[in-house]
Amino acid sequence: MLDIQQLQNIKLTSQLWLKPEYEIHPEVSGNKFRKLKYNLEAAVREGFEGVLTFGGAFSNHIAATAAAGKLLDISTVGIIRGEELAKDIDLNPTLSYAKASGMDLEFISRAAYRNKNEVSFLKSLNIKYPNFYIIPEGGTNAKAVRGCSEILTEQDRDFDVICCAVGTGGTISGLINSSLPHQKIIGFPALKGAFLNEDIRKFAQHSNWELCSDYSFGGYAKVNQELIQFINQFKNDFVIPLDPVYTAKMMFGIDDLVKKGFFSRSTKILAIHTGGLQGISGMNDYLKKNNLELII
Repeated sequence: MLDIQQLQNIKLTSQLWLKPEYEIHPEVSGNKFRKLKYNLEAAVREGFEGVLTFGGAFSNHIAATAAAGKLLDISTVGIIRGEELAKDIDLNPTLSYAKASGMDLEFISRAAYRNKNEVSFLKSLNIKYPNFYIIPEGGTNAKAVRGCSEILTEQDRDFDVICCAVGTGGTISGLINSSLPHQKIIGFPALKGAFLNEDIRKFAQHSNWELCSDYSFGGYAKVNQELIQFINQFKNDFVIPLDPVYTAKMMFGIDDLVKKGFFSRSTKILAIHTGGLQGISGMNDYLKKNNLELII
């Protein structure tokens, strides 16, 4: 059982706690462990040769799938968005890690990647990889949502609000399904787009949730100096690292909403730290190239 940490600081409410899902496993951490759990169990049980999935240059899901495949001795294939990335694998910490973990990487154009959910495209992959279990981008499917529903446990029943970062919607859907009637689930999208509401409704069994879309910082993997400074101050205050794509935006949003009086003083808030820390090194490469402050 993970130890929940209360965050006490004059900048934050004393009614805020954090659940460190990133401590589940050193390589397959946070919500990626939850999402892969039942998918990999099915792949092994059903006798598949390996697992195939999708992701971008710094995908947490790609890194976690590669690591899990190595641990379980299962072949893994990553369909990677962007043909240009093929020549720079060794310069990319995520892709080089996936490759070192035994994942075969196949790079396709961004135009082709947009068809990743199309029946014809998936059929072509089934022909090329005939005995591979296919997991969608970000890992979100019914089995992933089932795994994420296990994030909340009996120790969390007294919280009024549960907060999480949102990428493909699988994690928040699992939280919604395992939440109690008195609890409100608030998601902080890491990217812009109203489509997330529909994606979540495909899996969510309750209506006690909402998305707060004011803290995407312009879109997926977009950051600015204010967010980087927040990450570093948070690390100094609580000795907790935040990844710049997901959890940092969630915590920044919670902090801002608290300051604005969005929550009553008696509200007990639980923030789910879903991991993604492997992405820090890649972001720091970008920040260094642009002469910006690095994440500590």
